[in-house]
Amino acid sequence: MKESPQAASARLTDSMKCRVLVVDDNARTREAIALYLQHAGYVVDLAGTGPDALASAATNQPDLVVLDLMLPGLDGLDVCRTLRARTDVPIIMVTAKTTEEDKLEGLRSGADDYVTKPFSPRELVARVGTVLRRAGRTARVISAAGIDIDLTSREVRRDGEVVPTTPAEFRLLEILASSPGRAWTRADLAERAFGHGYDANDRTIDAHIMNLRRKLERDRAKPDLIQTVFGVGYRFRS
Repeated sequence: MKESPQAASARLTDSMKCRVLVVDDNARTREAIALYLQHAGYVVDLAGTGPDALASAATNQPDLVVLDLMLPGLDGLDVCRTLRARTDVPIIMVTAKTTEEDKLEGLRSGADDYVTKPFSPRELVARVGTVLRRAGRTARVISAAGIDIDLTSREVRRDGEVVPTTPAEFRLLEILASSPGRAWTRADLAERAFGHGYDANDRTIDAHIMNLRRKLERDRAKPDLIQTVFGVGYRFRS
């Protein structure tokens, strides 16, 4: 079943460019978790031991850590305490231990959530999104078709190269890209981008869109990134 525009928008908000470190001594388990997370749009790093987890976290600075409790070299509780002493990165602890005291010990060590084995990978992915939102670490970069829109630095890049945009162009692009697949009228875009009272009857919106297409589209004659919705307005590819 094709993903709805609303679901795609939520998925982009939660996961696009967010980095998750998966730590588990069982290769099949961590690779299965990684597969589901990657499918949901996350960038995933893997570690199989406590020391490797700390080294990866220091190098890659993940937005969230999925941490198994039973690890060689340094157990999950010690890894959790060490990470918590160094950073405020959210941590979801994964373990086969199911007693209330085990869960409390994990939470006391600094974990933000606790998942017991066996678990559904889809549930874990959902919890990752929830913890990221709660921690305020949702993505600030939207990517599509080789275009990266950095909502923090207010920069647009195509194939890694910065593409200069005016404030008005960036604001329109941000509105469109934040709701992929949604059809926007010119009036809606004008009001959202420039506020009440903006004259949506002139062709300024069209001019801004034309400039964005000139800068970003591979083929301006067949725009793929910013699409025309005939009789309505424009939409960002879903």
